[in-house]
Amino acid sequence: MPAAVHLFLAATWYALLAIFLMLYVTTVGFDLGVGILCLFERHARQRGAMLAGLAGARDANQSWLVLFGAALFGAFPAVYAVALRALFIPIGALLLGLILRGLAFEFRAHARLPGPWNAAFGGGSLLAALGQGYALGGLIGGLPVADDQFVGGVWAWLSPFSTVVAVGVAAGYALLGGTYLITRTEGKVQAASRKFSLWAAWLMLSAALVVSIAMPVLQPYLAQRWLTLPTALYLAPLPALALAAFAALWKALHHGLERSPFRWSLVIFTASFVGLAASLYPYLVPPVMTLAETAAPSATLVFMLLGIGVLIPGLLVYNGYQHLAFGVRRERKASAPGHGREPARRARG
Repeated sequence: MPAAVHLFLAATWYALLAIFLMLYVTTVGFDLGVGILCLFERHARQRGAMLAGLAGARDANQSWLVLFGAALFGAFPAVYAVALRALFIPIGALLLGLILRGLAFEFRAHARLPGPWNAAFGGGSLLAALGQGYALGGLIGGLPVADDQFVGGVWAWLSPFSTVVAVGVAAGYALLGGTYLITRTEGKVQAASRKFSLWAAWLMLSAALVVSIAMPVLQPYLAQRWLTLPTALYLAPLPALALAAFAALWKALHHGLERSPFRWSLVIFTASFVGLAASLYPYLVPPVMTLAETAAPSATLVFMLLGIGVLIPGLLVYNGYQHLAFGVRRERKASAPGHGREPARRARG
């Protein structure tokens, strides 16, 4: 196929990967965030009430991460190989955290002493969030790559920049978790969630400002993209939208609104994610591995598009059913009087 067609197919898969990752982040973010916030809640009853609302919602969220990994392997195999070799420690931490929190969430419902399992769920959530943040920070900060091969050491991903990114990702998830709990709880739990959300919002904003200043220094092509016309005009609305959403979030939290904070948190995440994807394009491993150079053959990309066109509607239906139907039933069961060993489950989910 012509080079222009191949580039179009590669760009299409870049957009699809961004969509898969954004769907994962926005659907699993509040789940991880609630787990992180449980580490800071000292009262067992309130901690149990925080976890009760996750029973039905969390089961459907992991499918987007699996789809992202499979799509990256098929569409950009060279990037997949470099990422696994360079980032196997943070990616391993991510997977370990997801396994730990999954086991802990199920076992805590049947344990005589749920405290250790609650701590394991919170620790796994924090580990998974930090793993994602370090992987992202290591990637966008720059990895030593030559001839499409990783040539750095085992700790090449670790830097002050990636640490700031990891803290920002964890704080962002905590913000989603806190604002989600505001919509699902009341009384002391809701008040604590509102306080947690305020702290998480400030920490996330601080990390985002540091990252925004450091990225053009680490990757000079980003400075040219953001500071020259006409690309600056196209990208400027994204940070403006994120700042406006943060201001609206802050106002909603201080005015005691219940649903608006979660919605504005999603807007912040979406605007930030789209801005990051637009900034990195056309690089998958900046500034050395581009879409056209690392994409699979065009025939492979077309074949995968045909398969993904059938798979995505099924996943959307599956996720929607889990969240809207199955999740409600499990939440009602968890909220019924006398259900489970923990008194906190009687609190409103």
